Amino acid sequence: MGIEHRSTIPATADEVFAWHERPGAFQRLLPPWMPGAIRREAESLKDGRAELALPGGQVWVAQHDPAGYEPGRAFVDERVPGGLASVALTPVRWRHEHRIEPHGDAAVMIDRVGTQAGSRLLRPMFVYRHRQLADDLERHRELAAAPMTVAMTGASGLIGTALAAFLTTGGHRVVRLVRHEPGAGERRWHPDAPAPDLLEGVDALVHLAGASIFGRFGDDHRQRIRDSRIGPTRRLAELAAASGLRAFVTASAIGRYGDDRGDEPLTEASGAGDGFLAEVTVDWEAEAAPAVEGGVRTALIRTGLVQTPRGGVLQVLRPLYEAGLGGPLAGGRHWQSWIDLDDLVDIYARALVDERMSGPINAVAPEPVRQRDYATTLAAVLHRPALLPTPAIGPRVLLGERGMRELALANQRVLPMRLEELGHRFRRPSLEDALRHQLGRMRAAGR
Repeated sequence: MGIEHRSTIPATADEVFAWHERPGAFQRLLPPWMPGAIRREAESLKDGRAELALPGGQVWVAQHDPAGYEPGRAFVDERVPGGLASVALTPVRWRHEHRIEPHGDAAVMIDRVGTQAGSRLLRPMFVYRHRQLADDLERHRELAAAPMTVAMTGASGLIGTALAAFLTTGGHRVVRLVRHEPGAGERRWHPDAPAPDLLEGVDALVHLAGASIFGRFGDDHRQRIRDSRIGPTRRLAELAAASGLRAFVTASAIGRYGDDRGDEPLTEASGAGDGFLAEVTVDWEAEAAPAVEGGVRTALIRTGLVQTPRGGVLQVLRPLYEAGLGGPLAGGRHWQSWIDLDDLVDIYARALVDERMSGPINAVAPEPVRQRDYATTLAAVLHRPALLPTPAIGPRVLLGERGMRELALANQRVLPMRLEELGHRFRRPSLEDALRHQLGRMRAAGR
């Protein structure tokens, strides 16, 4: 039992091996539909140890075997006991050989796993991993960026985790700005009063931190949303200017366009809309002004609905649709402007290095869809029906009247005009392709 999966990667064998050696590789290869979070990455492919925290308090421990290590060509890891935290995994046998063979100007990536599970169960994981590897290497080659030191707030969040791993596998250094006692690779950040030397030795800053917008839009929740964005962004912008950074890249949101713009195509030049989120986002973006005035190239990433089963709307909808309970929401006529998580990572990475990227950037896929079409596509990817219309009362109970209107029923047909002007290439411009990749439902051909 087990699996052997191979594919051709458009990079040299040395490039592929070097990518695996860098911090973040394990994170980039972890399928988003599978449970678990990385607790520790192996420091060495020769004899390091990696740990994956699983549901129920269990920990998967993978020990690299020096006997299977061939510099530039192969490495092996094997599941080993991890004490009481892995006792439930005792019956599981897992030995994984990663082999990289030169093939002209490309490389053949070969994964061989000895385990009780069969190839039908394991195939989606390796299709995902090989596609992720090839796409990441291709994007790093397109960016062609010299190594940078990037400071990042919100590095442990959904977007920050993915972006930090992408950057470090590309040879960059990420300094995580945290509010707790800092560990290795971290610096203590006080949002109300950042230290003057916080950005010392840093080339660029990515600002992702902010309270989640999901929840009932009561007074306390709205105040948290506002307070976590307005003041901290201005103070970081001031510090970015004082530190002479190359770039300041800060999160924003398509909520700026308001909760109902009908069928109007919305570009970066479109005016602000109505509603709480629109008001907050206008003020939020204005807080970046000190960086602009200080001569720092500043990009405002107006993000759409991020597609990943690890968070956001897809995390909520996936179990409903898998149970056959999904369907159009409140008639499904409203527009949804979405973005694949990896495409969003690419946009942030490009904003760090492309001197042409400044001002507002709509981080959305080029094909917005009506909600009913989103429902139909998700159901088809999961091989489930989408026959049960979902009334507005569900979101109203969860989010309140205002939250329902500004989140669940927001009608925004947003287009990535600035990215298209720059010739930006999306990995997954099609919603179906994005959902298949994120949910491990790729077609038989793999790519």
